Amino acid sequence: MSYDVIVIGGSFAGQAAAIQLARARRRVLVIDAAKPRNRFAKAAHGIVGHDGKPPRAIVQEATRQLLTYPTAGFVDGEAVSARRIGDIFEIALADGTCETAKWLILATGVIDELPPLRGLWERWGSTVIHCPYCHGYEVGDRLLGSLATSPLSAHQAAMLPDWGPTTYFTQGEFEPDEDQLTRLQARGVTIERSPVVALHGDAPGLTAVDLADGRRLPIGALFVAPRVRPSSPMFEQLGCATEEGPLGPYVRVDEWKQTSVPGVYSAGDVSTAMHNASFAVASGVTAGVGAHQSLMA
Repeated sequence: MSYDVIVIGGSFAGQAAAIQLARARRRVLVIDAAKPRNRFAKAAHGIVGHDGKPPRAIVQEATRQLLTYPTAGFVDGEAVSARRIGDIFEIALADGTCETAKWLILATGVIDELPPLRGLWERWGSTVIHCPYCHGYEVGDRLLGSLATSPLSAHQAAMLPDWGPTTYFTQGEFEPDEDQLTRLQARGVTIERSPVVALHGDAPGLTAVDLADGRRLPIGALFVAPRVRPSSPMFEQLGCATEEGPLGPYVRVDEWKQTSVPGVYSAGDVSTAMHNASFAVASGVTAGVGAHQSLMA
C-alpha cells in the first residue's frame, strides 16, 4: 500500500502532524523507532492539559487516538533510509521492508551531545536538565548551576534565579561579555571560573560538583544546554538544506515546514533552534496542514 504521507517519528511533533492528515481523510502512516529525545525524563511539563504526565503516556494516548481514524496506520520500526523514485518517496526500514508515499514528514528529532563529565549521563533528565521552562519548577529552591556549553549559556544562567540561587560555571571557555556580566550580577548569579570535572550524589540525585582546582561545591540541579545533531541521516540522503544554530545544525524549513526538497516536510526539534515540547506539537500541526494543502494542489 502506498500512502499520501509517511510521517517518520511518532513523538509529539510526528503525532500532531499525522492526526491533521488523518482528519483530512488522507492515507497517513507513522513509523516510529520509540527512541524519543525525552525518554530520559519522567514527566513532561508546560503542555496544556498534559502537565506532569510521562512523555511516553502522552504519546501512547496520541497513537490510540490516531488509530481510531480508518486512513491512519502505525509501524513500530526504525526507518533507515529514504529516496525519491519518480513521483514517490521510498522508505526502507531496518527489518528489510519498504513503504512508499507521495509526501514525507520527517519528525525524527535530535541527539543530545553532553559534555564528557563524570556522572553527567546518569542524571540526565532528572537533576541534569536543559530547559528551565520544562523542568525548573521541579528543582525550585535548590542550589542551581548552569554549565556553560556555548555563548548562550550566560543567558540561561541569568534566567535561573527565578527558580533558585544560581552559579554560572564558565568551564574556563565561555566568559560573559560586559553586558552579560552586568546582567548576571544584577540577577545575583555567582560566577565560577574553575571548570566542573565531576558530579556527586546518589544518582539520579545530585548533591555537589567537583571543580578542577580541588574544591567541591554543593549543587542540587545542573542546567546544561547540550549540542545537538539530527538523529536521522535521511535529511542528508534526500538533500535537505540545513542551518547552523547556536547549539548545532537544524533543517531549513519554510513557514509551512517544507524543507528545501519539494514534498519533504520537517517538524519538531530537528527543524528549529528552539526546543520545547509545545513548540514541537505546534510545528507538527503546521507540517501536517502544510502537507495536506500541497497534496490538494
